[in-house]
Amino acid sequence: MGTYVIGDIQGCYEPLRRLLDKIRFNPKQDQLWFAGDLVNRGKHSLETLRFVRSLSLENAAISVLGNHDISLIAAAYGLLEPHKSLRKLMDAPDLFELIDWLRQRPFMHVDEAKQAILVHAGISPEWDLATAQTQARRLEQALQQENPKAWLELAYGNKPTAWRACHTQEEQDRYSLNAFTRMRYCLPDASLEFQQKLNPITVSQSQPELIPWFRYPSRLPIPYTICFGHWSTLGYYQEHDFIALDTGCVWGGTLTALNIDTKNSIGQACHEYERREKG
Repeated sequence: MGTYVIGDIQGCYEPLRRLLDKIRFNPKQDQLWFAGDLVNRGKHSLETLRFVRSLSLENAAISVLGNHDISLIAAAYGLLEPHKSLRKLMDAPDLFELIDWLRQRPFMHVDEAKQAILVHAGISPEWDLATAQTQARRLEQALQQENPKAWLELAYGNKPTAWRACHTQEEQDRYSLNAFTRMRYCLPDASLEFQQKLNPITVSQSQPELIPWFRYPSRLPIPYTICFGHWSTLGYYQEHDFIALDTGCVWGGTLTALNIDTKNSIGQACHEYERREKG
């Protein structure tokens, strides 16, 4: 039995199926962990969402929520204009069946036996594990209520950027949603910065004050390996307590699977797929 963590798919359904063939995925024996952003810029978000949902119903897949997944939910409730790549999905007869399934996904998955955590963007450097779990459960309960539209309206926004600046439940929810699904860099005071998307080597030359969240000097310790996506310009990157897995499939890069037990990665290029689609 194998457990494979897969980075952001963003509607790249055919590369996903080829990657699963490459790792010889068997849904009766193996399990997939998806790092969020199942949908958006790729051409086959509908097929991707249906496929991952079917695997999850067989207990063969776990998927955490990413920022594009949240945007899809918000669009389904009329709060955002969906990306043009999502038109087919928005017109699907099973849209709200898929949205209801997506709303039940967690923001953080913790596997104590494997000593691993799955999130989309990361875990706030101001949080210990207990705080992260509490905030994930709080967001999940809010999103799973019968009609989350009013909550989603209040949850969107860039402020507060620091956990210590959250004085109300609404502010805690907004900060937590951003930390789990949008975070890349912190400022020296640990506040989150949402504009910069480039890789740390490039950013260190132009904005040396920006610190990747996982390298924040006084980041509270998390006892497990944190697996995350979201950061395509960072690519596949591994240090002692974290593994980044978004290798930019939708941008013409690869889709990466990591065997969480052996820490070995397998990438599947999608360049040929993109050329066929464009040709």
